[in-house]
Amino acid sequence: APGPVGSGSGGNRPGRRGTVRYLKDEAVPSAPRMLLGHALRSRRHHLGLKQEEVARRMGCSSSKLSRIESGMHHFKEKDLLRLFVVYEISGEKEQAVLLELAEIANQPTWWQEWSTVAQPYLQAVISFEDMATRIKAYSSDLLHGLAQTPAYAEALIRRGRGERDTHDALLGLRKERRARFEAAPGKKLIIVVHAAALLNRVGSPEIMADQMEHLAGLSERRNHQLRLVDPAHHYDLPVELGTTTIFDFEGRVPKVAYAENLDGCLFIQDEDLVDHREVVFDELRFKGLGPDAARRKLNDLARMYRKFQAP
Repeated sequence: APGPVGSGSGGNRPGRRGTVRYLKDEAVPSAPRMLLGHALRSRRHHLGLKQEEVARRMGCSSSKLSRIESGMHHFKEKDLLRLFVVYEISGEKEQAVLLELAEIANQPTWWQEWSTVAQPYLQAVISFEDMATRIKAYSSDLLHGLAQTPAYAEALIRRGRGERDTHDALLGLRKERRARFEAAPGKKLIIVVHAAALLNRVGSPEIMADQMEHLAGLSERRNHQLRLVDPAHHYDLPVELGTTTIFDFEGRVPKVAYAENLDGCLFIQDEDLVDHREVVFDELRFKGLGPDAARRKLNDLARMYRKFQAP
């Protein structure tokens, strides 16, 4: 995937209409701050203005404006109102969206109590889950967090970094994430799962069997859509997409893509790159097994795992 991976430290790469950030253990702005900064930076680029010129007209330093655009600065209404003038943002609707983002960005987060155990980029992911109305997730190796059973999540978290107390706290966070997603009105999770993710065993055969049955049940819920990608049924599938999540905010702000690996993650805001990933995702989705065929496959796998259980 494109981005300044380099030595593993965080950074921004200007895209055609946005940025790609590779993050490891760096502080990460929440979704409202990142999206608001992105919107302001895009507006400045559209007008052909340089940071130095905008900072001079606002009466602030270039470093402050840079922090605002990267989402690393506390947003003040007076600063936004000045930027509206400089950036010629006069429409009431556009101003209202940006002011609402700033208000949300400045509020305490519900996951604050987990901030000492959850990696910064995980906290950013949670903030995007909170804001998004539609989440598209492609799982190529392990199942998406919102689709995991508690036992699958525990087995996965226990083998990760940290002590048992940290694992216990992360399990509490995972439970709260799922509960909040289920309780939020109007949210939808669209999952495409590669067959390999169903065969990568996590925990025990019993855990895997329960997980297969859980996925089959999710496919029948109104706010979920599940497709399985099975190479046995199709050739030339664009599986090189890799594990990817795309957050859709119903046009309020641009979509964001997220890709995680063992040591860090990519947040992709460049609209062209996000669009490309979504096109590939949709190709996998439309070529995947439909709901009935997917449930049959999952139930077959559940029976297979049950056979491996100790008598």
